[in-house]
Amino acid sequence: MSLRLVALLLVIALFGVLSASALMDVGYWGIIAPHFQAWGAGQVFADLVILAVLACIWMVADARERGLNAWPFVAITLVAGSFGPLFYLVMREVRLGARKPASA
Repeated sequence: MSLRLVALLLVIALFGVLSASALMDVGYWGIIAPHFQAWGAGQVFADLVILAVLACIWMVADARERGLNAWPFVAITLVAGSFGPLFYLVMREVRLGARKPASA
């Protein structure tokens, strides 16, 4: 198991604990609602949406180059945010060892 894979799994586990704690404390809407109460919080939410869209674009392009299917991870990103790209990186590491495609 590569150090990169261990690091990704550790980030997923720690972020999963944080996310589960937040969901149990305030629920899904409780995580999102504060972002509509102040301009600063709205800016953070808009920033996260932009990053999620950019991550989805990158996953689709990267998956095409590597012969993988990114769409399940795009769906996860739309529902669960950073978990989509994190799981995509794990799948990519496990399936291809994060090798660059021959055409690159």
